[in-house]
Amino acid sequence: MGKSKVKQEEATGIKEAPLPIINDFILVVATVNGSGSQTSNLALVRAFFRMGLPVSGKNIFPSNIQGLPTWYTIRVNADGHTANKQMCDLLVAMNMATFHEDLTKLKRGGVCIYDDRLAEPTNRPDVIFYPIPIRDLVKEVNPSKQLRDYVANMAYVGVLAEILEIDMDEIRGALSTHFGDREKSVRLNMHMVELAAAWVRENLPKRDPYRVERMAKDENLMLVDGNTAAALGAIYGGVTVASWYPITPASSLAETLEYYLPHLRKDPETGKATYAVIQAEDEIAAIGMAVGAGWVGARAMTSTSGPGISLMTEIAGLAFFAEIPIVIWDVQRMGPSTGLPTRTSQGDVLPVRFLGHGDTRHTILIPGTPQECFEFGWRAFDLAERYQTPIFVLSDLDLGMNLWISEPFQFPEEAMDRGKVLSAEALEELGEYARYRDVDKDGIPPRTIPGTDHPLAAFFTRGTGHNDSAIYSEKAEDWDANIERLWRKLETARLALPTPIILRMDNTRIGIIAYGSTDPAVIEAREILAKKGLPTDYLRIRAIPFSDEVEEFIQDHEIVNVVEMNTDGQMHKLLQLEYPEMATKLISLTRNNGVPLDANWTVDAVLKAEEESHGG
Repeated sequence: MGKSKVKQEEATGIKEAPLPIINDFILVVATVNGSGSQTSNLALVRAFFRMGLPVSGKNIFPSNIQGLPTWYTIRVNADGHTANKQMCDLLVAMNMATFHEDLTKLKRGGVCIYDDRLAEPTNRPDVIFYPIPIRDLVKEVNPSKQLRDYVANMAYVGVLAEILEIDMDEIRGALSTHFGDREKSVRLNMHMVELAAAWVRENLPKRDPYRVERMAKDENLMLVDGNTAAALGAIYGGVTVASWYPITPASSLAETLEYYLPHLRKDPETGKATYAVIQAEDEIAAIGMAVGAGWVGARAMTSTSGPGISLMTEIAGLAFFAEIPIVIWDVQRMGPSTGLPTRTSQGDVLPVRFLGHGDTRHTILIPGTPQECFEFGWRAFDLAERYQTPIFVLSDLDLGMNLWISEPFQFPEEAMDRGKVLSAEALEELGEYARYRDVDKDGIPPRTIPGTDHPLAAFFTRGTGHNDSAIYSEKAEDWDANIERLWRKLETARLALPTPIILRMDNTRIGIIAYGSTDPAVIEAREILAKKGLPTDYLRIRAIPFSDEVEEFIQDHEIVNVVEMNTDGQMHKLLQLEYPEMATKLISLTRNNGVPLDANWTVDAVLKAEEESHGG
């Protein structure tokens, strides 16, 4: 090796011919909001997916319309790990305002692709810099003024395609998926991609180790976000009324309903819609409409986020006590108050469980994958009608708005479950009817739907005290009997809720409990912990109230770490309330910075808890 090469290596710490790193990297694209970068980012994610690569894309964006920093993180990992990571391997720097800050999160030996109008930093000699003449490339493509910023972002797609050896046909296919039949748009963007790739070939010798190789693709898998999956599940489940008010990150769920329902839910004879999607004036009106629709027999739902949940409190309590079936999707974001509208969190667990004053306990489903978003989308309606109660589904921004690789959606064989609904014929046969009478001793009284043509069908729906005939009552014995029956109903429902997912290892004494979108980080963390000599078992909660498996899991372990994305340790507190005799076994591990959970933080938190348990 020549002296000059030795000096260069000593200065940079980067060998001239590093070993290739194939299908394993974190790529962060740093741009500004409103610049059209999402089209470019999605093209990359879809191209990787089309090449059979396990991939995830996570968007960190501001709550304003345009101009503030945004970051898009793409992870490719041949082993299938898709969780967030704190540091990146490749950085596309398109934002002058955050350039130096973004570099602090780039690993030693990492790659920085940047607009050559930015001055190359001198404080990172351990980084490989690839300057790109974005402005000159845009001039050569010569798009219209309105499209200039959008097309400019396609330059980094072309650069990455050349550097990482991404199949150009897959990028074209990804753009075709995005633009549909707008072939002119596909050609314009591909022109920039191909031009940038050609410039790299002619001007930038490859000095980095990163590249991709095609893997065997499972043709059954798909890329989908949780909100889309939830909407499709609701459609499959027979939703007939959806009332909503716009709020990030839940809006796209209702918007997906509006997109698909006209294609899927029309009367074949009249051509008229068999559904109603209503944008209400606020969240109070939205849940009020849903409760009214559920009362008259519609499969009704609303979707919102934390601030909307706060406004829905009173009517949610009414639906619980009056026993009206509705479904409420809460796509959680950072609070309190307006908080960080475009950041993810799991901060609504406790508020939703007890939403409403007095003794209110709501039933909650918690999906952790798009496939479960679809399943819980239809299953929530069955549960709401079977148990005549609101069913809350707690998703979050990461699961709801970001693209995930998903298994195919499973369509159940069982028929739609509308619960105990009495027809006119059944009422005639019974000869009497009391709306809140527990005939079967399971806490679930039969109901009639308004309009049932029988004189016994009518009753008063009450949010006030009542006896089992729905007659107003302030008698202590009537109140006690009604509350006792409601609790019996909840215990009956517990047996029908989705059971937790449990993964075990050999020779474990430590357990981990988590839920929702933290799943990929916990799965990866367990692998790292096992390599460090600390095997763990893992239980992912999918419903509240908890099933017997949760209690047994806690009993089986010396320590159970409860991992969640909120500050208060809300699931940890619920578990302690449910199982006070085992409260000291439960350790709260919380992360609440608005960013999806990562495996490294989880590993460090579990190791710290283990050390502290031994008096370290």
